[in-house]
Amino acid sequence: MTSLRPLGNSDLDVFPLALGGNVFGWTADEAQSFAVLDAYAAAGGNFIDSADTYSSWVPGNEGGESETVIGKWLASRGNRDEIVVATKAGSHPQFKGLSAPNVKAAAEESLRRLGTDRIDLYYTHFDDPSVPVEEIVTALDDLVKAGKVGAVAASNISPERLQESLDFADREGLARYVALQPHYNLVSRDTYEGPLQQVASRAGLAAVPYYALAAGFLTGKYRPGTTVESPRAAGAGQHLATERGQKVLAALDTVAEAHGAEVASVALAWLAARPTVAAPIASARTVEQLPALLAVADLTLTDEELSLLTVASA
Repeated sequence: MTSLRPLGNSDLDVFPLALGGNVFGWTADEAQSFAVLDAYAAAGGNFIDSADTYSSWVPGNEGGESETVIGKWLASRGNRDEIVVATKAGSHPQFKGLSAPNVKAAAEESLRRLGTDRIDLYYTHFDDPSVPVEEIVTALDDLVKAGKVGAVAASNISPERLQESLDFADREGLARYVALQPHYNLVSRDTYEGPLQQVASRAGLAAVPYYALAAGFLTGKYRPGTTVESPRAAGAGQHLATERGQKVLAALDTVAEAHGAEVASVALAWLAARPTVAAPIASARTVEQLPALLAVADLTLTDEELSLLTVASA
C-alpha cells in the first residue's frame, strides 16, 4: 500500500494525491462522483479537497453542492474516520469574506452539508485584507478549540499576510496554519516559488498545490491542431502558444516514455517531489481519468528526469 505523507506539523497523514472535489455536483453528477470517490478510496486515497463555494458558478447552483455530494458519500460508505476532509471558507455567496462571524457561520454550514461533526483541514479560501489577521486566526482557533476543525490552513494569501498570521498564532499560542494551498504547476512556478515558498518552508507548512495539471494542459491532451471539448479548454490551450508550454510538453513526453507512464502522472510526480509539497490536488470527472492521477503515488522520477522538467519549465 502507498505510504501516506505527513501534512506539515499536523497529526494528519495524507495520500500523495488530494482528490479535487470541484467537479462534484458540476461536471460529475452524484452517481459519477460516488464512482470516482469509491475508486480513489479503493486505491488507498484518503484526502478529499472541497470548498463551500463549489459549484456556485453553475446556473441554478447555490454553492455547497460538492460538500453535499461528499457528505452523502461518507454517510453511505460509513468511512468518515478513514478520510481526511478538507474544505474552505470565505467564498460562498452567502458568506463572503473572512470576518469572524462569517468564518464561523460558513463552518457550521459546511459541517451540515458534509454531515460530520468536524472538518479535518479548514482553509481560508482567499485572503481578505479588510480583516486583520488577528481576527481571522482567532476565529479559526475558536473552531479548533470547539472540536469543529482539526487543523487550519490558508490558500491564495500573500507571503506578508501569511507570515503575519503565523507570527500572531505563535505569539498568542493559537492554532497556526499547517498547510498552504498555492497555485503551482510546471507552467506556473512563480505563483509559489520565491517568497511564499520560503515562508512555508521556514514555518514547516505543507504545500497542497491546486491547478496541479494547469486545467488539463499537463495531461498532454492539448497538442497543436487538436480540439479538446472541455469547459476549461480555452484556459488550458493557451499554454500551447508559449515556448515554455511546448518545452514542458516535450520534456514530459520524454520522461513519460521512459516510464511507460501517462504525461499527467509525470507532471504530478514532478510536483510531488518539489520542496514543501505534500500532495498535489487533481480532480477526475470519470473513473477512467483516475488511474493517471493515482499513479503519482508510485512513480519516482530520477534526479536527471526531475532536472530535465525543471529546466524545461524555467
